Amino acid sequence: MSATRWAALLRPGRAAELPTAFALESVSNAVAYLVGPALVSALAAAGHPVAGTVLAVSLSVAGGLLLAAQRGSAPAPAARSAPHSRSRSLLRGDVFVLMGLNLAIGVYFGAMQVSVTAFVVEHRAPSAAAPIFAVSNCSGLLAGWLYGLRRWRAAPAVHLLIATGALTLGTWLLLTAVSPFGLGWVAVLTGATIPPLLALLSQLTESAVHPSVLTQAFSWLGSASAAGSAGAAAVSGWAIDALGSRGGFAVTAAAATAMTLQSLAGLRLLHPPTGRSTRTQPAPQARWRSRTRNSSR
Repeated sequence: MSATRWAALLRPGRAAELPTAFALESVSNAVAYLVGPALVSALAAAGHPVAGTVLAVSLSVAGGLLLAAQRGSAPAPAARSAPHSRSRSLLRGDVFVLMGLNLAIGVYFGAMQVSVTAFVVEHRAPSAAAPIFAVSNCSGLLAGWLYGLRRWRAAPAVHLLIATGALTLGTWLLLTAVSPFGLGWVAVLTGATIPPLLALLSQLTESAVHPSVLTQAFSWLGSASAAGSAGAAAVSGWAIDALGSRGGFAVTAAAATAMTLQSLAGLRLLHPPTGRSTRTQPAPQARWRSRTRNSSR
């Protein structure tokens, strides 16, 4: 819902700032993943294990209510009387590619958490898990900040292919790590790709679907990511029991490879309708009128 609000705020006259806004979203997520576990662990170590859960629930409820109260950034609801055109359907190739990408990145998240923990336990250094996750998130913060700083000339679909390729390289390197220290260095590479990837997926979704179904599209993609993460936790646990931590890292490598293949297959599908970058895209209504006219021809 927050991504949809960014689109509603910036698309009319500040479309060039959308990549920066989505990068800010992904950096905010990285900050939460960095600070949240450390804070909850500190509360548990201090003898207040329930306080971490209470804090998480309170922040979620309060944040949701504050977001709902901001009526100025809420997109206008689609008119129920408006005819449902084919352009508003989410049953399309580009949306399926984006769903597959979100499913795969969810698998990466779920498998990575379990596999890193299993690896440090195997090497009798369980306390190394927190620093590894920390350096991974910090590299992501830096990468997300740098990505949002500038306007890029290449199409987002090209950036997506580069980012997924870098993630694939990093996940295969995970299989070569022989110590927690070495794993930490590889985690710097994998972590650096995540905020730009999340920003790109939001950017591509915003440019792919009709504005009236944008919130629905984001909810579909978020559900795909959550499903991938939940399923991967179970599958990677089984792989670790059978093959050790490298079995779990093999699941992360398979997910990243699938993302690269999907990015390559969707290179043409995921281009904006006008073939131009976000910097020069017209308003959503004009884009979709143009696409409808072209389809009728």
